[in-house]
Amino acid sequence: MKIGKLDNKTLDRLVLSKFHATRKESMGAPQVGQDCATLDFGSDLIVASCDPITSAEWEHLGALTVHVNCNDSASAGAEPVGLLVTLLMPPNGTEEQIDRIANDLRDAARTANVDILGGHTEVTESVSRPVTCTTVLARAPRDNAFLKPQADDALVLTKWAGLEGTMLAATDFAHLLPSLTEEQIARCRSFSSYLSVVPESKIALQNGVSAMHDVTEGGVLGAVWELASLYGLGAKIDYAAIPLLPETIAVCEAVSLDPARFISSGAMLIACRDGDRMCAALQQNSIHATVIGAFTERDFCLTDGTFFEPPGADELYKLFDLAKEKGISEKLLPQQKRI
Repeated sequence: MKIGKLDNKTLDRLVLSKFHATRKESMGAPQVGQDCATLDFGSDLIVASCDPITSAEWEHLGALTVHVNCNDSASAGAEPVGLLVTLLMPPNGTEEQIDRIANDLRDAARTANVDILGGHTEVTESVSRPVTCTTVLARAPRDNAFLKPQADDALVLTKWAGLEGTMLAATDFAHLLPSLTEEQIARCRSFSSYLSVVPESKIALQNGVSAMHDVTEGGVLGAVWELASLYGLGAKIDYAAIPLLPETIAVCEAVSLDPARFISSGAMLIACRDGDRMCAALQQNSIHATVIGAFTERDFCLTDGTFFEPPGADELYKLFDLAKEKGISEKLLPQQKRI
């Protein structure tokens, strides 16, 4: 099987179609494009989600663990409250690494205003690098300010595409990027400061949002497909309008990656009636925002008429393949030496 997430049809056939809501507290069964589960406990709604972080070395593991998981609940219009974190370490890991990861978790949790509630830490031969799997618990008011998405809703992208992928490429695969300067590599690694989408979710809820989705594996086009499919819609996207930082362009050109399908935690896709109004509200709060297209009745195409496919393996995994082809293990790089 290919590395990365299962494609949507396979995921639904093998996994999601087997599960149905049977308890009165459960407000729906899992489905493609839906990252969170919602439970009705009689007061506020409880929103829960879980995600692993498998594609990063330990340097940014804590920050990614906190922000990627909080982003899921924020995309559902909920306020993240706490996290349960499982940390799996390989036998060649060190106590110093665990200490560094825990400190990173603590610092990121403070930034996100959430608590680390507990979890599990284990050394196991089942992993070759540090891995986290996290459950986030969040709360949402019953009168959530979402509208019903419909065709012609504008699609707004916050910040820039490929943020997480660019950061991971510069951290874990710098040996594949000889054309980038040390200054460029340093800027790429600093993109961890952009990872949270909690601020834009709060602004979107006050400005006519109809749906939100954080942009993770599969990149912008993958997120568009997932969000539109969830509501039985299609989408038309202006590829040239997808915002990119110069560092992301440099990374993608150096190793022939499509930035629109590059993992993009830190960017949020927002559907709304008035895209210009949404962008203005976000930009007033110093959050870069761009209208990149709109929902349609059906089909997924670019403005030039080209149809685009559902999300497959993220472009990031091409870097793993390229590193193997070159016979160089990313773990041998200077920036990844054990503490």
